[in-house]
Amino acid sequence: MTRKFTGDQILIATHNAGKLAEMAELFAPFGVRVVGAAEMNLSEPEETEDNFIGNARIKAVAAVKATGLPALADDSGIEVEALDGAPGVYTADWSETPNGRDFVMAMTKTHNLLEGKNAPHPRRARFCATLVLAWPDGHEEIFEGKVDGTLVWPMRGEIGHGYDPMFQPDGYEQTFGEMSHDAKNRISHRADAFAKLTSACFD
Repeated sequence: MTRKFTGDQILIATHNAGKLAEMAELFAPFGVRVVGAAEMNLSEPEETEDNFIGNARIKAVAAVKATGLPALADDSGIEVEALDGAPGVYTADWSETPNGRDFVMAMTKTHNLLEGKNAPHPRRARFCATLVLAWPDGHEEIFEGKVDGTLVWPMRGEIGHGYDPMFQPDGYEQTFGEMSHDAKNRISHRADAFAKLTSACFD
């Protein structure tokens, strides 16, 4: 049985300001206040699973234990068909540098790998997002979303974050990096997962 969310505050288990802003916008119509992990001084747990559900669960459960608040965590990434689904759960890892995350470097690496394999065009890819909503009593709800598209090069657009400037969703001329936040939030992988979450737990 799916559980309805009845509180007025939810902890989003992320230190990513872009992701937090996106979530706050998505939750606004439901009158739920969004709190971020940084605001609660939470450390980032180590993500040791090799799948999106496992890593999202680690983050949600750690946040609940640390604060006693219901927590929502997401794990997301891009799966490139010609790279056998890589980077997948390691999307953020591909961007890590000693000075923080560098997604231009990660996108360049992805492009170079595709070139090295002479991967045929169109180069298909999929953004995936998994949301895990965890309550203090141990109850969990899991929702998965995705959006399919092609990879473009050179990168296009300054909006968004992560691999957005390289990803053109099916049926659109713009990359996620060129779309307004509103336009992207209507069709993104996170929006897909979020729509499933809200219809199950909030409507």
